Amino acid sequence: MAPTSKADEKATADAAAWMFNVVTSVGIIIVNKALMATYGFSFATTLTGLHFVTTTLMTVVLRWLGYVQTSHLPFPELLKFVIFANFSIVGMNVSLMWNSVGFYQIAKLSMIPVSCLLEVMLDKIRYSRDTKLSIAVVLLGVGVCTVTDVSVNARGFIAAFIAVWSTSMQQYYVHFLQRKYSLSSFNLLGHTAPAQAASLLLLGPFLDYWLTNKRVDSYNYSMVSVVSATAIYGFSFMILMQSYASLSFLSKKRKKKIFFL
Repeated sequence: MAPTSKADEKATADAAAWMFNVVTSVGIIIVNKALMATYGFSFATTLTGLHFVTTTLMTVVLRWLGYVQTSHLPFPELLKFVIFANFSIVGMNVSLMWNSVGFYQIAKLSMIPVSCLLEVMLDKIRYSRDTKLSIAVVLLGVGVCTVTDVSVNARGFIAAFIAVWSTSMQQYYVHFLQRKYSLSSFNLLGHTAPAQAASLLLLGPFLDYWLTNKRVDSYNYSMVSVVSATAIYGFSFMILMQSYASLSFLSKKRKKKIFFL
């Protein structure tokens, strides 16, 4: 009975982790859709900075609850991570703006072979024949879409290229920093979230003006939109708190490092 109980426990933990991941992701999408479509807040980079402000507040609460411990991350390492992460965020936003939704989603699939390539080059990892064939199928699909999609243009392709490589580097760097400095997912998030919030809120208005030709300070901050946005972020924050607390419990039980951006 013992092996069966452990298998059931593992399956339950996996299902719970995926469920909370989906709930959190859908919640963030609902927040973005409501703010952009309903209230016309089209400043994507600044909005991402606000997301990281919420995440920073979450890490403060998690530190108070004991989920985040005191740890050290050298400033040069933090700076490199923030550069990769911010290029990823801006690149994805620009790629979505300059490409069709279909090509944007297809381009994101390119992160799989790029991430594998980084592991082969930097960690000397070797993949099985079946894995290589799967990657080849992904590359073939991306290539066919790039050639046949008439909406693909030079600047859109460059934006997608930068987005894919910077996001892959960010994901690799997450694993690198956790391994090198023995950081848990929450400890690393506690270091990176405030830095990303500050950098994106500082640079976001300028980037958003370049992308949309609209100024953040000229947005009509009516009482209805501010109260609604506050309520939506409060709801999102509660979802994130429940999700991260549950994932932290699961990661401690299974001794796995879970990191979501």
